[in-house]
Amino acid sequence: MDWAAGFDAIIDVRSPAEFAEDHMPGAVNMPVLSDAERARVGTIYAQQSPFAARKIGAALVARNAAAHIENSLMAQGGDWQPLVYCWRGGQRSGSFATILRQIGWRVEVLDGGYRSYRRRVVEMLYDRPLTQRLIRLDGNTGSAKTDLLARLAARGVQVVDLEGLAAHRGSILGEMEGPQPPQKAFESALAMALSRVDPARPLLLEAESSRIGKLRLPPSLWAAMRAAPRLVVAVPAPARAAYLADVYGTYAADLPRLITRLDHLRPLAGHEMVDGWIALARHGRLQELSAGLIERHYDPAYARARRSDATERLAEFRSDSLTVEAREALADRLARWIASA
Repeated sequence: MDWAAGFDAIIDVRSPAEFAEDHMPGAVNMPVLSDAERARVGTIYAQQSPFAARKIGAALVARNAAAHIENSLMAQGGDWQPLVYCWRGGQRSGSFATILRQIGWRVEVLDGGYRSYRRRVVEMLYDRPLTQRLIRLDGNTGSAKTDLLARLAARGVQVVDLEGLAAHRGSILGEMEGPQPPQKAFESALAMALSRVDPARPLLLEAESSRIGKLRLPPSLWAAMRAAPRLVVAVPAPARAAYLADVYGTYAADLPRLITRLDHLRPLAGHEMVDGWIALARHGRLQELSAGLIERHYDPAYARARRSDATERLAEFRSDSLTVEAREALADRLARWIASA
């Protein structure tokens, strides 16, 4: 999946909307047709003639290509070698590549374009079993699993941070700053991360449900995760509540957003319970709010999910605290265990 090997840059010449939905990791967008221009050319193609559309499209592509060369590419030397692609490796990428070749740059066009790349992603995540040795890092909400993954990565452990790729922490209050990526973009990032894994070494991922926010885990990954053994982090509820209060501190500046998220729990927890949680939020009592969510929502949900989880429990790592020092110690213990696996 390392499509960029041997190239100095990957250039996606599709429209901004196409690029936003998904693109090859590391690609930069240099559209030769804007969204409006692409729609215009398509309309002319359908309603007038392909020849008329090609004439207008050629003029637009040439004009936009000139702007990209002037604004973005003038500093490139004669040995610069980019890979260019469009939707299917046709006229848009071919036209742009022709202009760049005339300058003297060593340009290649991706055979089959974005469609061929997307087929590779689908084959990996939908059509074939994963070959990586997965281990799930399990633990109740507030056990600092995502933080531990980052510390383990710094210690040389192979990890994939699914919540980081999905831009969501997975829980009802898991929204991060900014929107989640589109499903296809999430899958591209995931495929790239998995392709870089050494299959001879364990790969650690956080135990997740089949959805992270609005995004779905692709079938091949979800099947592998459901079968993967677990390392369990066990931390008492008060320590987890203190940790979550810090994590949820970002909500303090946006109380309406926090209340909106808590309102989603009414069908599960009831109006009286949620009204009490909202009152705690209004008064800034985030640790009490976190403790209530752990006791009445998060831990019961985890208990229900685990009743149907028959996978092997490899080891348990206990900690009475989740201070920075305690998380460092936990990461050390986990790393030593994984190194011996």
